[in-house]
Amino acid sequence: MLVPKKVKYRKWHVMRKNPLKVGFDTRGTVLSFGSFGIKATSAARIRSEQIESARKVLSREIGKNGKLWIRIFPDMPYTQKPAEVKLGKGKGDLVGYCAPVKPGRVIFEVDGVDEAVAREALRKAGTKLPIKSMIISRELL
Repeated sequence: MLVPKKVKYRKWHVMRKNPLKVGFDTRGTVLSFGSFGIKATSAARIRSEQIESARKVLSREIGKNGKLWIRIFPDMPYTQKPAEVKLGKGKGDLVGYCAPVKPGRVIFEVDGVDEAVAREALRKAGTKLPIKSMIISRELL
């Protein structure tokens, strides 16, 4: 799974912005490496386990000839308190890392396979993610 090698602060403050009102991403919105990609159409925090699950599906589907790029990295820690613990007594323990994703962000890119294989692989990977997404392709002129 993807985790940062080193972090400055173990626990972050809670980001209180409403995820439905965050707006759109301005960086990472176009295909940079591959011919096909999956693009977020809703906002969410994608955990590293979910990224890894989608990566496994993609790498299995595209085989050895295809190339895969992951365009997001989970560097935001999230915490959780144990079950049946009263309020107060501090913040919960670190559980894992997630990547905040806004609409418009390209999450995965694929190249080296034909269109049908790429679209099916990206469709299967999209089901592993907690966001609405769409498959995009590079316009060949």
